[in-house]
Amino acid sequence: MTKIRGIHHVTAISGAPQPNVDFFNGVLGQKLVKKTVNFDDPGTYHLYYGDAAGNPGTILTFFPFADAGRGKAGPGMASAYAYAIPTADFDRITDDMAVHGLTTAGAGLRFGERVVTLRDPDGAPVELIESADASDTHGFHSVTLWERDPERTLRLLTDVFGYRHLGTESEGTGERHRLVAEGSERGRFLDVIQVPGALPGRQGAGTIHHIAFRTKDDAEQAEWMDRLASAGHRTTDVKDRQYFNAIYFREPGGVLFEIATDPPGFAIDEPAESLGRSLKLPQQYEPMRARIERVLPPLRVPA
Repeated sequence: MTKIRGIHHVTAISGAPQPNVDFFNGVLGQKLVKKTVNFDDPGTYHLYYGDAAGNPGTILTFFPFADAGRGKAGPGMASAYAYAIPTADFDRITDDMAVHGLTTAGAGLRFGERVVTLRDPDGAPVELIESADASDTHGFHSVTLWERDPERTLRLLTDVFGYRHLGTESEGTGERHRLVAEGSERGRFLDVIQVPGALPGRQGAGTIHHIAFRTKDDAEQAEWMDRLASAGHRTTDVKDRQYFNAIYFREPGGVLFEIATDPPGFAIDEPAESLGRSLKLPQQYEPMRARIERVLPPLRVPA
């Protein structure tokens, strides 16, 4: 049986785009691999960060709305994402972040691994987790789902997606489940937390919009549509997102899930060595380029 191979990308909402670029590209050193627009709102950027090649498992994307109200994570939402940091670099990087006042607390332990939490310009948590398997600082370690009643979500992840349940540990007054996708892909861990009595969240700046899981190609994605339908989860039709094809559905707890193809990738419309340097538009918006460029604020990308 085909199984999910881990996280493809995470998409979040931010406020104004320049502070977002300054933090993720300038402070965290994530490469801006694509500068394009929101397919549903071409007057708004869609920014993609990742490693130099834009590999799946490294991609963090943002819809930056300058006038977005502050959001708040809660049950039925993805509440955090974590980067895997090589053991050799963990102390240096987290010490640097502490000197700049970006960490919210010293390193704690989660399933035996050290974890430090930063705050991005919108107050969203950005977790750094020490990983003996990480080869650089660009790959995801995990994403955390916040569920009011995790049982049906865990069943979907294990019985349908093929994740393996590794164990649980205390999470405040609740508990955290750790699951792993097979193989050694970046972003192979997924955490599910339950915190009794938590208030509902609200979407806005500083929250995660959806998480996307990897699939090999269009044929495998079609298999996922059929399998999910058989399990009672109806997906959208395939959406052409220029750099991957995507299907969407809400898991039982309410988190928006996407299954995205690895190809064609981010070098389809510009050379790999110059990813992210110029504004790329979907074909349907090219006739509107002059108007769109007048609306979008200029971005300074740190060297």
